[in-house]
Amino acid sequence: MIVHGLRLEKNIMTELIPVLNENEIKKLVADIAKNISDDYKDSEIVLIGVLKGAFVFMADLIRKITIPVKIDFVALSSYGSSTISSGKIKLTREIEIDLKNKNVLIVEDIVDTGLTLKYLINYLKSFEPKSVRICALLDKYERRETEINVDYACHRIKKGFVVGYGIDYAENYRELPAIYHLRNVD
Repeated sequence: MIVHGLRLEKNIMTELIPVLNENEIKKLVADIAKNISDDYKDSEIVLIGVLKGAFVFMADLIRKITIPVKIDFVALSSYGSSTISSGKIKLTREIEIDLKNKNVLIVEDIVDTGLTLKYLINYLKSFEPKSVRICALLDKYERRETEINVDYACHRIKKGFVVGYGIDYAENYRELPAIYHLRNVD
């Protein structure tokens, strides 16, 4: 396990600076799951996980939610192998579950510019759900380019590029059990 250290990726040395450790993440996920369970206790809920980054968070989240849930996944892309969103969103996996008149909760790893979520919300609303809300592991509000309300945020960060716990950089670092700021070292 890397606590704080250097890692060589494609001939680039990177430094991993801890943001949230495993125990902190477990507590944050349990707290959010309790809030969701309380808020939706008398209704049906469909969780839509945004692949690939949210899959670890969503797996832990649904095991802590105390009400029945249905799940599905979408896949969208706007980053490629960059640390900055291209702003061009591409839907690469559509939902398969019926959302009409259902309460939908989008489960996202990190909300950054908000552009991808705005696109996703509009896409999901075309299926006529009862409601659409957002649950994010991380809310990175500093770079927000569009107004997005994160209804359930486990943790807020101002800046930096983060990896771990499902969040990647160019398909690397998803396997890390905690969350780290990623910094290139010259």
